[in-house]
Amino acid sequence: MESRLKVLQIFKALHRTRLDVFKDDLRALTAARQKINEEFRKNKEETSEEKINEMIKMASDVEVILRKTVIQGVHVGDKISLRPREGLLLENVPYCDTPRKKS
Repeated sequence: MESRLKVLQIFKALHRTRLDVFKDDLRALTAARQKINEEFRKNKEETSEEKINEMIKMASDVEVILRKTVIQGVHVGDKISLRPREGLLLENVPYCDTPRKKS
């Protein structure tokens, strides 16, 4: 029963992440929804606790990768404008050719 709860939680998390990552892109939203649902349906008869935990781990990793690495690009004329989400913006540290001295 506990693994069923974990499966439902990661299923919902993947769909929430999909909605955030592919915001305003109907084609990507639809494709991601279909792929998530297809993968979960394909494995719904699995009974091995070990396999289920493996798949939960993989789904969790996919959710993290989507959330932390995917950036939306929008065509604006003949250019592409990037729309990074708030969680992706990090402090910009300038590159320095000279290494720092260790204290």
